[in-house]
Amino acid sequence: MPGPLAGIKVVEIGVWVAGPAAAGLLADWGADVVKIEPPEGDPARVFKKMLGAEMPTNAVFELDNRSKSSVAIDLTKPEGVALAKELIAEADVFVTNLRTGALARLGLDYETLAPEFPELIYAHITGYGREGDEADRPGFDIAAFWAYSGMAHLLTPAESDPPFQRGGMGDHATGLAAAGAISTALFARERHGGGQLVSTSLLRMGAYQIGFDMNIALMWGMTLDTGKRETMRNPTANNYLCADGKRIWIVGIDMERHWAPLTRAVGRPEWASDERWDSVRGRAVNNVELIENLDAIFITKTRDEWAEVFASEPELFWAPVNTPEDLIADPQFAAAGGLVEVPDGAATSTMVASPVDFSGTPWAPRDSAPDVGENNREVLEALGKSAEQIDGYIASGVIVESSES
Repeated sequence: MPGPLAGIKVVEIGVWVAGPAAAGLLADWGADVVKIEPPEGDPARVFKKMLGAEMPTNAVFELDNRSKSSVAIDLTKPEGVALAKELIAEADVFVTNLRTGALARLGLDYETLAPEFPELIYAHITGYGREGDEADRPGFDIAAFWAYSGMAHLLTPAESDPPFQRGGMGDHATGLAAAGAISTALFARERHGGGQLVSTSLLRMGAYQIGFDMNIALMWGMTLDTGKRETMRNPTANNYLCADGKRIWIVGIDMERHWAPLTRAVGRPEWASDERWDSVRGRAVNNVELIENLDAIFITKTRDEWAEVFASEPELFWAPVNTPEDLIADPQFAAAGGLVEVPDGAATSTMVASPVDFSGTPWAPRDSAPDVGENNREVLEALGKSAEQIDGYIASGVIVESSES
């Protein structure tokens, strides 16, 4: 099946991750996405060299760029910008995460394009928003989403260094928000007519991700302490080490409901009436001692052995602290739709699936990520350009012949 966005045409001028991620979701969902790259390619292609130069594929780039077409256009040339605008004129959606100033210099900003293309959905992903003194501040997701938003601070225990986020965490969350906004704007256009600007930022997404804490700060004027495993006020919502070096996370958020099942599972049913721990307050006040006792118990069995024990207590909520390898091997991950087979020549490559499914219009990836400029000719031919015109663009350097990535 082609997916719910089949027939929707998208032009992307995206770099690194956030913009390409948004357009990549649209491509997964069936849209026809033309990726305009500079002659040297999207800088995200360098991930292969940075992380695994000897590997046969570019795993990081593939995730956000499968099922797209690539044209390599030199936007430093006026003819290149004109060609980009011709492609945008044929599109339903334009996705970009270039900075506002760069877009304005190219004449590809919303204020310039909106009068020319009133039906266009213009999606702009920024680091820090479109307005304000810091609007054009440079920054990857580790800056705007992780550090600037306050997230890194909130995840740093006292007297510790801030943790490092994993690659693309903020970019992918922001890309998903942008894809949702684009889809909503397409729906609004269908119902009410007219295109519009939709925008989101890494900063906004970071603040929303920690919205629990942000609204407490805004409405109550306070900040919650950063949890530390050895002193968690609720020991029934904590992680514990097992005999095989693997961890489990007990999720006793409802502190009354989940306490008795835990005491039975760990073989200490008498704790349910122990005056130290028989109340929420008691467990909070005597938390260090309780955690030490639970540590001593959980270390006596492997994680698989604890899983068998927990199976007899349906009101005990828990999860394994998985590695990527654990998750890939877990049949539930596949059953949940977490993996997808992407066509790759005569075979397929198993990749992470985008996180949304549609029962009536199921999606499937159509191809692996293109090389730089791989689809120059077919995209320009679809635009009505003759072979002679395309040769002229190549000769003048407006477009660059396909190159491997």
